[in-house]
Amino acid sequence: MRIIVMFDLPVVTSVERQEYTKFRKFLLKSGFIMMQESVYTKIALNTSVADGIMQQVRNHKPPEGLVQMLTITEKQFQKMELVVGEEHKDVIDNDERLIIL
Repeated sequence: MRIIVMFDLPVVTSVERQEYTKFRKFLLKSGFIMMQESVYTKIALNTSVADGIMQQVRNHKPPEGLVQMLTITEKQFQKMELVVGEEHKDVIDNDERLIIL
């Protein structure tokens, strides 16, 4: 499963900029990867893990602005079409696991 967090936060005042930075740093620290500006994604192993991650985002939401979350399957995420731009290969962004014995 994938959790996609999309947000549009005000950054007019210094307090709003601090809240924006605090929320963005929370997402990165929690393992979210930036897909594009203000759109972050994270892999969750199952629905219960996804629910826990989404609750953490709710707990750290900024006081103002718009924050939206969407949960989709990995198969749906893989069907995403890249229309313009190029895919970044420097970030491992899949659910494959490496086991070394």
